[in-house]
This record gives sequence, C-alpha cells and structure tokens, in this order.
Amino acid sequence: MARPLTAQSVDKLKPNPAKRLEVPDGLLPGLYLIIQPSGARSWAVRYRRNGQTRKLTLGPYPALTLAIARERARAALKAAQAGEDPAADKRQAPGATAVADDGASDLISDQLDAFLARHVRLKGRPRYAGEVERLLEREVRPLWGNRRVQDITRADVVALLDALMDRGSPTTANRTFAAVRKFFNWLIERSVLDASPCMRVRAPHAETSRDRVLSEDELRWLWMASERLGWPFGPFTRFLLLTGQRRDEVAKARRNELRQPDLWTIPRERTKNGIAHDVPLSTAAQTVMASLLPVAGRPGYLFTTTGEHAVSGYSKAKARLDRLMLECARAEAQARGGDPDAIILPEWRLHDLRRTLASGLARLGHPPHVVEAVLNHTNGTISGVAAIYNRYSYLVEKRHALEAWGRFIEALAGPPRQLPHLGATSAAASEASVSSGEPLRHG
Repeated sequence: MARPLTAQSVDKLKPNPAKRLEVPDGLLPGLYLIIQPSGARSWAVRYRRNGQTRKLTLGPYPALTLAIARERARAALKAAQAGEDPAADKRQAPGATAVADDGASDLISDQLDAFLARHVRLKGRPRYAGEVERLLEREVRPLWGNRRVQDITRADVVALLDALMDRGSPTTANRTFAAVRKFFNWLIERSVLDASPCMRVRAPHAETSRDRVLSEDELRWLWMASERLGWPFGPFTRFLLLTGQRRDEVAKARRNELRQPDLWTIPRERTKNGIAHDVPLSTAAQTVMASLLPVAGRPGYLFTTTGEHAVSGYSKAKARLDRLMLECARAEAQARGGDPDAIILPEWRLHDLRRTLASGLARLGHPPHVVEAVLNHTNGTISGVAAIYNRYSYLVEKRHALEAWGRFIEALAGPPRQLPHLGATSAAASEASVSSGEPLRHG
C-alpha cells in the first residue's frame, strides 16, 4: 500500500533515467507525483468517467506544493463524483491551456488518433500530412499502440531508432524521429505529458547533401534497362527521368491532371511547396504516356496495376532495374572486348534523376531560373522581393528545356558515338551546373 507523501519525502525522490515514474499519494488515492527521466516533476490526479480513466494535470512541482496539490486534487475528485469532467472543464475554461485528451485514453494508439485528426491533417500540407501519418502508422502504432504515453521512455525512443538503423533505413529513422518528437511535443502542449521522452535524443543519421549525377553511359543503360523492366516501373522510370519531378508526384499522377496532351498539371495538394506546377511534356514524355496500359479504376492513376492504388514497391523494382542496368553495361563491355566482370554500377537513387536532369539542362545551356522552374523550386535563384513580384511561370522556357532534354535522352538509345556531347554552352549554364558546386537545390 502506498505511503502518504510528505514534503520531505517528495524532495528526496530521485528520477529514473530509464523511465518515467508515478508516485502515488497514500493519503489521497488518485493523486500522483510524476517524475520524468529528465528530473522534471508535476502533479496529476486520475479519476474515472464513463468507464474510462481520465487524467488532469494540476501543475509543476515545486511551484505547486504538496498541500496545494492535495487541495486541487480533492476538488477535482469531488467534481468527478458529482458527474463533472474536471479535465474537460479546465480545457474549455476561458484562457486555459488545452489539456486532457479529448476523451481519449492514455494509450498511444488513442493519442495518435487525436494527434493526426487535430494537428497533422488540419495544419499540415496534404503531402506532409500523408508522410507523417504513414510513418506513425507503420513504425510507431504497431510497436507502442497498446502502451500508455506516460510509459514511453527515452530508452524506448532510442530502441525504435536503432531498429530502423539496423534495418538499413537511416532516412526513415530520421523522419520517424521527427514525427515522434512532434507527437510528444504536441502532448506536452495539451498537458497530457510534462516532458518528452525525445529530450536529449539526437537524430540517428547525419544526412548529407547528395551530389550523385548519372553519367551519360549510366543514362543509356537506364533507358535500355527500363524497356526490359516492363509495366509499370519501366514507363514510370522513364517518365521520372524525362520530367524531373519527384517520385511520389509521378507515382500518384492521374489522367485528369493532363490538361492537354502536352501539359501535366500537378495540383498544389500534391506538391512539396504547396504550389500547383505545370509540367510541359516533351515529345519523348508523350511517347511514354501513349505507351501506358489503360487500367480501369475510379482514381484514374497513370501508373498502377490495380486501378485503385498508385504504384508502390519501389525498392524491389529499383533492385531489378539495377540488375538490368548492370547487364546492359557488361554486355557493352564484352562487345568492346573488355572485361564484363570489371564493370561496377555505383549506388544511385531514383531521386538522383532530378539532380541529373537539372545538371543536364544547365549543361545544355538553360539558365538557372528555368531549371528551378522545371523543378518547381521556390527557394533558389529568384527569392525575396523578386519572388513576390515575379509571377511569370516560364512555361515556354520550361517546354524548350524539357524538349531538349527529351531529345538528348532519346539519342542515348543509339550508339554512343552518335550521342551529342553535353557541354556547358553559356556562363549561366556553367554557374547552374551541380558539378561546379553552385547552389542549385534539389529535393
């Protein structure tokens, strides 16, 4: 049985660095002193309402003494016995800080539902909201869903991130950590928690800016391999390369976004910066569009196998694409009389195709502001006041740039000696080249 707390015993209580502690008051059942691993302390009272346990945070210790905490706890318990809901009343009081849990229990699963409904979906851009929800549903809910939010410790957070790193997913580990940290900070804002278990935890992976650009040989092998890859990832990969748009923007493209045969408009709900984006389709890109299989389905996805869901499973498709590219490279080496086994394909990612297109356009002579417009970047060469007043969309310039890029890529299908060499043809192009180290941002 719990012992009655005293002012001296409260002062002597020590935090546990590995977990959150709840010390009950033996004199007043329902009153707890909560001690976070960080050492932060606060008072809370729990009561039952409609068959659920509810929590009311009374205030921090030592600002709130034991005597005052008991006084407030008694008042809350008395109100609860009278059929009132002190936590909800405090939340709805004028000027009061949002507290309690909107009727949700202290389970992670219930609080995730509240977080997604009240914060992520309401305040985040659709693309951001979808990514956060995907991470929390896939990585967090199955692991912590049946645990109380108060029981999650720093050690739990570290274990989650370590598991993702061990799985070979460092970027996912970073993104998951950001989502989890935001979730616990939101709980603190609503007085469900007093401290975050993410405190003093660092992102597990130091991300560096990538500079990988596929070579002309690699682009040729990619084009050849994509034909052998087949539906839907073959056309999908080619369309990525020809348009330079983001992977998910292409994957979730719909037929109703093709305003004209040669113009694809990505709605603002699906772009990273929340700005609708017109993508002129080159002759080469239109050829890819014409090759797409007509798959019936209400959403009208361009790249799909079911008709109801956009293409997915990128990792397996990318691994197969890499194998096919290597086969193409080794076949060329053997035809030249070289050693096929000496050919090694350096690691690359689908996102590197954006950087490759940007570098290629710059080297073909297209100025930085046109390259930025093709990529739908708003933080590049035109910024500040200029960005506010310059509303020109550069549609004509984008069309010329992508058409030139499409012609260059199609030339890769021929013998290497017929390939028009990519050479910097202007000072602007040289300044925009990724390989020159100038700030042409990609993401």
